Amino acid sequence: MKRAVVLLSGGLDSATALAICRADGFEAYALSFRYGQRHEREVPAARKIAKSLGAKEHRIARIDLRVFSGSALTAELEVPKTRSATEMASGIPVTYVPARNTIFLSYALAWAEVLGATDIFIGANAVDYSGYPDCRPEFIRAFEHLANLATRAGIEGARFAIHAPLLALSKAAIIQRGLSLGVDYALTHSCYDPTSNGIACGACDSCQLRLKGFREAGLTDPIGYAK
Repeated sequence: MKRAVVLLSGGLDSATALAICRADGFEAYALSFRYGQRHEREVPAARKIAKSLGAKEHRIARIDLRVFSGSALTAELEVPKTRSATEMASGIPVTYVPARNTIFLSYALAWAEVLGATDIFIGANAVDYSGYPDCRPEFIRAFEHLANLATRAGIEGARFAIHAPLLALSKAAIIQRGLSLGVDYALTHSCYDPTSNGIACGACDSCQLRLKGFREAGLTDPIGYAK
């Protein structure tokens, strides 16, 4: 069975990407991060998802992006709430973490090279998302090119592939695909600014996009919300 590294944040998209990786016949090695985010509710969620979906191994890397700040997810900046669809579709919000996916994929690439794997899965989405530049297809293609240039394995003839199976799917389509593969979305956590007891706020961009996806899929989100 071929091995693959899967970036697993604990959210809806990455859980679906892990399920797709397993369905495609890969032995999945899940990788999550404690990166100095304003809350770590997503980390225990990632542990539960990795176990539920049969990851071979799940590792949690510790890095601290607070050293640079620059994002509402790593600094004491206000998380935008109740933004309209038009607002979410224009500009890059303050919740963007500078170079986050570049950093995460670099860690995934390093682990893949150690494992002898050439496949990396990421739950990036460029349809129902907040406009982050590192979720676009151009970025995924560019990183794949870099992976094959910047590694010993690539130089020696291995061909790395960055799989972004959700890239062109709506949130509703992602949810439907995940449910067909047995994803338990009650285990996932997507909120940028949960309450002190870990309840999703229901008003940040991530919560609104998630709720929109369930609504358009004709389903009820299994998690609870503060609002």
